Amino acid sequence: MTEHTIDRVPTREGVIEAAAKVAAILPPTPLLPFEHDGRTIWAKAECLQPMGAFKIRGAWHRLSALSDDERARGVVAVSSGNHAQGVAWAARRLGIDATIVMPADAPRVKLERTKEYGAQVITYDRHTENREEIAKNIAREKGATYVHAFGDPWVIEGQGSAGIEIATQLEAQADRKVSRIIACCGGGGLSSGLSLACPDASVVPVEPEGWDDICRSLESGEIQNVGSNPPPTACDALQTFATFPINFAVLYRNCREWARVSESEIRAAQRFAFSHLRLVVEPGGAAALAAVLANKVQVDDATVVMITGGNVDAASFTQVIGDCN
Repeated sequence: MTEHTIDRVPTREGVIEAAAKVAAILPPTPLLPFEHDGRTIWAKAECLQPMGAFKIRGAWHRLSALSDDERARGVVAVSSGNHAQGVAWAARRLGIDATIVMPADAPRVKLERTKEYGAQVITYDRHTENREEIAKNIAREKGATYVHAFGDPWVIEGQGSAGIEIATQLEAQADRKVSRIIACCGGGGLSSGLSLACPDASVVPVEPEGWDDICRSLESGEIQNVGSNPPPTACDALQTFATFPINFAVLYRNCREWARVSESEIRAAQRFAFSHLRLVVEPGGAAALAAVLANKVQVDDATVVMITGGNVDAASFTQVIGDCN
């Protein structure tokens, strides 16, 4: 039984392997150009993945690396929804039993779709219960592998596969090498994977205000927690209390820029993505775009913005795109 893998570090070679595995089952998500302040910037539309988010990458790389014995004993994961759906999607395709621990207040669309992919969903109260303890206890009972949402070397490498696609696409579409990747950031799995995939590019993590543990960790040089009373945010996918050492080691070595965005800036980015890119984007998936539109990060004509997820219910999205404030 594997609760959490600590004896392996993510590598660029692992990212390249993950990219090949992902390419064997999924087409590349589009790289879409848009104009901002006289520059052409590129949006990587991960919201168009089969389960609506980039998390499918790390889940596939992790689960496909399990041994036959590990597959027979199943997997356990914790997620507010996108990692949950990624693990459930990969598990169904590989014939693996999956149990997902999800907050009771997760978006209904994410809860329902995780169940539709065949996973068993167990809910918890994110304010009073420890999700890690719940998941690890279940993993012990089942003898299952615990697939962490961001603090797992295979998951990090899998998320980084998006960077391999980006480099190839930007070269083909604009004859440029990627200089900067702006990434929505929760626990740092995507940002650290992209840093490994594109070592010559500047990777810029973006977090919601008040859920800025990565920003504060990079500023202080040691891992920080968001504290006991973080503010409410619509970005359920980015509500991570603290990153893991495996992620921080990569981020602190490679990241020199980061940013925080407000709830209103995130809503504005959702509206922009809908009107200019024809994309439906959830709040957490719009954080990186929000930082660009609010001029909180540097950009050039070889900048790529990660649009990381599109799993938002119709009522919430309708309210956002109809709001002019």
